Amino acid sequence: MTDKDFEDVSMYVLSDERELELLRRQNECTFMWSTSEGDPVGVIMNYVYADGRFWLTATRRRKRIAAIERDPRVAIAISSRGTGIGTSQSITYKGRAVLHDDRSVKDWFYPALAAAVRPGEPEKQAAFVAHLDSPGRVVIELVPTKRIGFDSAAMFAGSKAGPSRTELG
Repeated sequence: MTDKDFEDVSMYVLSDERELELLRRQNECTFMWSTSEGDPVGVIMNYVYADGRFWLTATRRRKRIAAIERDPRVAIAISSRGTGIGTSQSITYKGRAVLHDDRSVKDWFYPALAAAVRPGEPEKQAAFVAHLDSPGRVVIELVPTKRIGFDSAAMFAGSKAGPSRTELG
């Protein structure tokens, strides 16, 4: 392998198995949308992955909610950083956002999100659910239409550079 082999990294895709492991272990993403002027913007948010979709939440006062209502095309980027499965595994999903204001969605989603961000702490989970359950909050469902995955372990497998030091356990 030579340095020029790293010009095109599209062949170093994240396998389906590694993608599912990343989605199982991570609960934080960068959520991205376009402003009314067409500028891209993103924020870090927690999510739940269920039934092939990503579920997030925000209050109606957040500018991202008005942006989704104007243009539901959004994206999220997820990194393996902090998961214990190595760094430089990432996946980006483009898709369409659907806003939910109904009680049935909130009733399953809030406890699921609380369990993801407060694992093993039932009292804190209950307090977090109560915190989330405010009148102006909506649930965002991202329905993916395209995925772009990257796995640095595949890229550096045959390289003298080897994995990054943060991947060495």
